[in-house]
Amino acid sequence: MRLLLAEDDAALAAEIAGRLGAEGYVVDISRDGEDALFQAGSGPYGALVLDLGLPLLDGVAVLDRLRAAGSTLPVLVLTARDRLADKAAAFRAGADDYLTKPFRIEELLLRLNALLRRAAGHASARIAFGDVSLDTVTGAVEREGIPVRLTALEARILAYLAMRPDQVVSRSDLTDHVYDHDSDRDFNSLEVIVSRLRRKLGAGLIETVRGAGYRLRRDGAAYALA
Repeated sequence: MRLLLAEDDAALAAEIAGRLGAEGYVVDISRDGEDALFQAGSGPYGALVLDLGLPLLDGVAVLDRLRAAGSTLPVLVLTARDRLADKAAAFRAGADDYLTKPFRIEELLLRLNALLRRAAGHASARIAFGDVSLDTVTGAVEREGIPVRLTALEARILAYLAMRPDQVVSRSDLTDHVYDHDSDRDFNSLEVIVSRLRRKLGAGLIETVRGAGYRLRRDGAAYALA
């Protein structure tokens, strides 16, 4: 899942991005409000983590303009402003959650996970499809109750598809959300990774839709490749 982090404190932004990256997220960083607004409105992001005290354009103004433009991007405000008036202004502008600094990174991860789950229509942290289950908090994957070990990239791909069961996800969308900017985004490599997931989790789990992309089948039923 690709996230946008709007934070002008370079050291804090690097620390947060590093920890989120270790948890399987791909993170882009904006240092000011104008850049955050541009990236959030045009980039392929699953959520925006937004500081309110940004230079050039305040975080509340970023929210206002995003929502006015029709964006439904989930937004978690992460700020030192802890007054009720600041929280009310952020929520009125369209924030989905609000976390004040100083904060524990574990709480940020839990809130992000819940935010992304709700945005995808999942009430529970555990998502089941066929005989496979994914714990979106811990990242643990099981098949028929037996733990399955996945590589970091395999886990990213599975998590992104699992948030969109029975929906066709294009190859370009998938690569945008699971690869870093500096990574090789060759579609043939993506197909190899998807093939490995099928071997580990069952051939009927991820369907290749010719000319469109991939679809994770909620029931895990067998299918014929297109």
